[in-house]
Amino acid sequence: MRFEETFTTYLVKKEGWGFKKRCDFEFTRLKYDLNACRHQRHNRASFISHGDANSDQKCLRCDCMFSELALVSSKIVDYFSLTVEHLVHLHFTSGMPRFLSSLLMFHCFKYDQEQVIQKGLRLIQFGVMNAIAFMKILKKYDKVHEPSSGANFKSRLQAKRLDIFQSPWLIELVALYINLSGSDSLISDELNGLLSLNLNFTSEGSSLTLILLDYEKLEYSLICPICLDIVFQPYALSCGHIFCKSCACLAANVLITEGLEYASLDSKCPVCRQSGVYNKSVCMSELGFLLQQR
Repeated sequence: MRFEETFTTYLVKKEGWGFKKRCDFEFTRLKYDLNACRHQRHNRASFISHGDANSDQKCLRCDCMFSELALVSSKIVDYFSLTVEHLVHLHFTSGMPRFLSSLLMFHCFKYDQEQVIQKGLRLIQFGVMNAIAFMKILKKYDKVHEPSSGANFKSRLQAKRLDIFQSPWLIELVALYINLSGSDSLISDELNGLLSLNLNFTSEGSSLTLILLDYEKLEYSLICPICLDIVFQPYALSCGHIFCKSCACLAANVLITEGLEYASLDSKCPVCRQSGVYNKSVCMSELGFLLQQR
């Protein structure tokens, strides 16, 4: 099945998921615009061969495409992060507070382990489908326009942490699924075979690997770059690198009891040397629980 058909089927199924708002890439429309632009450029090339002086006109629709993709990508990452954060909070909340949280956050979503697993799978599919649509649009853009424009744009988005596969919440979501289902593999029929999972613990190191469509491999190291041991009470800095909480606090020169939010804006990540990455760090509760169980 072509991806366009798969994506359309996904959007139809998504209507029954209870998501209050839509935030998907306009894959079909953007693909149509690029096809129309390619046709126009072909006609311009024919006019140029006949000496048409007005043939070299810019395509305004494609010029606006990058800004539109950046805006939608930002919305998708924000929506994904917030929803996963709520789901993790629901998992770790107990008793009556958990019931109240479910009423507030999921509109009477009754806490049930199987339902949480299904919700997690749907969120994973949400991220995967949009990520693939995003890559295919950029690849299409490079075919129609300059060969490296789409790749350069993706690199700029990654630098701004607007790639959903760079989000620590994706790791938290996968860890949540493993914790609840007890399985180290994702259900293939739920994800249409788009994503595979491998959790690796060896004497050489530990990592979480996601393979997208058998051609993009995303590997997340579970070894703290400071103490060189499996991360304990893991925290992900906003640059994406994961550390033990105590190690991150040591690097930021703050007390563990204070927390990373008290780190100076001048404090730099020990790995990539970016500054200002501690204040928006993510507590990886699900990942920490997963590693404790393993």
